Amino acid sequence: MTSSGATTFRTRVRGLAEPIARGFGRLGLTPNHLTLIGFGIAILAAAAAVGQEWLLAGLLVLFGGAFDLLDGALARATGRVSRFGAFMDSVFDRWGEGVIYVGIAYGCVLAGFGLGAVLAAAALASAVMVSYTRAKSEGLGFTSGTGMASVGLAPREVRIVLLALGLVGTSALGGLNVIYDTGFGGYAWFGVHDGSRVIALALGLIAILATITTLQRIVHVVNQSRGDSNS
Repeated sequence: MTSSGATTFRTRVRGLAEPIARGFGRLGLTPNHLTLIGFGIAILAAAAAVGQEWLLAGLLVLFGGAFDLLDGALARATGRVSRFGAFMDSVFDRWGEGVIYVGIAYGCVLAGFGLGAVLAAAALASAVMVSYTRAKSEGLGFTSGTGMASVGLAPREVRIVLLALGLVGTSALGGLNVIYDTGFGGYAWFGVHDGSRVIALALGLIAILATITTLQRIVHVVNQSRGDSNS
């Protein structure tokens, strides 16, 4: 997916979220309520991953990701956009994403799939850097507004979809069942239980794409800083 493709994907998803968000608003829920609900769902997804309930974890990741979009959509639709709301949204979204990766890592450890735990840590580190580069650049006055959100291959929405697909695919292929240890700290992936390949692929792809996104954002800020120095 190209950077422009990721932006188009984000725009389409947000367009679908607005009418749903208005429905929650009519029930009396505020944007901050939706933010906290989304965080609670992330905790449940992490718990499901620890219990190696991969299908449930994947569905909860998708469901929680929807709330990540709904809180902002509700704020815009009801005129409740505020700095405090934006702070709550950013903090709990990143916190929830981190909790999910920790849950996946722990689930992999319990299943004896050490590589999965390492890849989950790598995906978490890369995802954190995507968010950090945006927060730091905007805090220093680069790419004001939400402009930085459109820079890069793997914004949060893309990562959520990749992760959910990986978790669901892991369940569909029998979960994590390492057949035997090679004796050198590695694991052989043979037999009918190939879910380990799916989760490894998903986490590895997230780590790579998020790293590329971080680099794209760094280059974006570098180019802006050159414009400042020439002005």
